Amino acid sequence: MLIRNIWAVGRNYSEHIQELNSEIPVRPLVFLKAGSCASVNSTEIILPHWVDEVHHEVELALKFSAFYHIIEGAVALDLTERKQQTIAKDQGLPWTLAKSFTNACAVSSFFSVKHLDDLKNLELKLSVNDEVRQQGNTSQMIFPLEDLVEYIKLHFPVCPGDLILTGTPKGVGPIERGDVIRAEISGQLTHQWTVK
Repeated sequence: MLIRNIWAVGRNYSEHIQELNSEIPVRPLVFLKAGSCASVNSTEIILPHWVDEVHHEVELALKFSAFYHIIEGAVALDLTERKQQTIAKDQGLPWTLAKSFTNACAVSSFFSVKHLDDLKNLELKLSVNDEVRQQGNTSQMIFPLEDLVEYIKLHFPVCPGDLILTGTPKGVGPIERGDVIRAEISGQLTHQWTVK
């Protein structure tokens, strides 16, 4: 099923908000990543030549069915060109250049989701070259999964196959060409990429 849209949730873990010196949102902060920037079940992340400082952000991804239910999950990387994002924030501009470049959303294979309740206590972990950089639990989310799904369905033109990126825990940081990135959702899956 084609991924047309990636509905990404920013600032959904309080410790990540602190590390970026941002404010806690009063409602979900949703920004759009182009569906065409997703690479699913690849073992490589090929960065565009023009990027300068790309950061990893590990996230639980949710996938909409043809009937707009969440039927699958994955571990994903919301890759961010941090310098471009900082410029955009400072100038009040959209984040598109920082968030929707080619291969800006690396997604693992999918696992079946029967109930969102089953995802409320999942450990997320990301390592770069065997060094743990990010670790968090979905129980730490400011906006629970059910609230995110309902908010996005209410406010945006969701399509079958669309993804929700549910937010990233603290520890985001830069990646370099040649890095080996391993992302895990405990009890569900592990996926590994090499940065090219």
